[in-house]
Amino acid sequence: MSEKASTVEAHRGRHAGEPRSRELHAAEPRSTEQQGTDQQSAGQDSTGQQSTGQDSTGQQSTGQDSTEQLSTKGAYVTGGEFNRDTHYIEDRITRDGTPGPNGEPGWPVEPGRYRLIAARACPWANRTVIVRRLLGLEDVISLGQPGPTHDARSWTFDLDADGKDPVLGIERLQEAYFRRFPDYPRGITVPAVVDVASGAVVTNNYPQITLDFSTEWTDFHRPGAPQLYPEHLREEIDSVNKRVFTEVNNGVYRCGFAGSQEAYDAAYTRLWDAMDWLEERLTGQRYLVGDSITEADIRLFTTLARFDAVYHGHFKCNRNKLSEMPALWGYARDLFQTPGFGDTIDFVQIKQHYYIVHEDINPTQIVPAGPELSGWLTPHRRESLGGSPFGGGTPPGPVRAGEEVAAGHGAA
Repeated sequence: MSEKASTVEAHRGRHAGEPRSRELHAAEPRSTEQQGTDQQSAGQDSTGQQSTGQDSTGQQSTGQDSTEQLSTKGAYVTGGEFNRDTHYIEDRITRDGTPGPNGEPGWPVEPGRYRLIAARACPWANRTVIVRRLLGLEDVISLGQPGPTHDARSWTFDLDADGKDPVLGIERLQEAYFRRFPDYPRGITVPAVVDVASGAVVTNNYPQITLDFSTEWTDFHRPGAPQLYPEHLREEIDSVNKRVFTEVNNGVYRCGFAGSQEAYDAAYTRLWDAMDWLEERLTGQRYLVGDSITEADIRLFTTLARFDAVYHGHFKCNRNKLSEMPALWGYARDLFQTPGFGDTIDFVQIKQHYYIVHEDINPTQIVPAGPELSGWLTPHRRESLGGSPFGGGTPPGPVRAGEEVAAGHGAA
């Protein structure tokens, strides 16, 4: 999937993690991943910084084009500890379309009705692309992919012909949010699911989106689709997911966006305590939970895939590289070489996003040439630990035409 308080407006495109507006529904209970945040930070954007509703000049946004609004300028470090808020548009798409407990609209599972918007650069959005592919939902949920950077208003479809999403016909994801909430005051995040007919956003609740793909869309899973969230393992998966989110998925951001030495030191210690825990856990077992790939592996993988490319240097998570941790590096390569994982990873777009958008961390916006990526394709030998990637299922077929990672952007 998915900003300086005094300079970046609330409508800017971001990774997932935005608070709801007061007008948005507040479904409860929140997911395990949402419950795992360090603290609630009302009024914060997806990086945990305060959202002021101002554009890059510090003036109130009017929604009109201007030089400032078409800028990616902004700071992501505002001082002290980084805290991510995890409030979303919590509508769900369910098998029967039952309205939510707090008055959320009922959105029924319906082939062809929805479009998943997921930037390749964003780790939170990347999860949804992997799950969609593993379950074979490409024929029932279409995919739109914004470019790796965004302007001051939102993610843009600058890689598509005429700069517009070919299905929704919009230039910015912001338009889909505004069609449902005309005065939407929060960040425009990916991933997001959009109702194609109305062009309005349905949800940006990324932890729930993938779980619902697994549990609510089962009538449309491909033959041989894996069980990514099996009932008998859910308690353990949820427990692992909570620690992975707070300490690793979000931990790298806590290091990168720390605003003081003390905050950075604390974040660094927490991250590497968790990385050492994962190294130990994966030394004796092939996957995080059970004998096959689950939701837990997908959530960890998207962070590991970006670790050496951006988090090690750009976010100062540099005790060591992922490639220097035998179990984690073997585990990451095992998944990368599994259909549905590595074929969704675009290293070029990943690096462009982090190094260009985070101008206060990388003011020159120079995108590094490294690291060397061929190691992702070397033998991992994790088969010796037993287990099977898809359990009793089968691998997904080839990547759908038009959704391939561009030549030269992967590990080959």
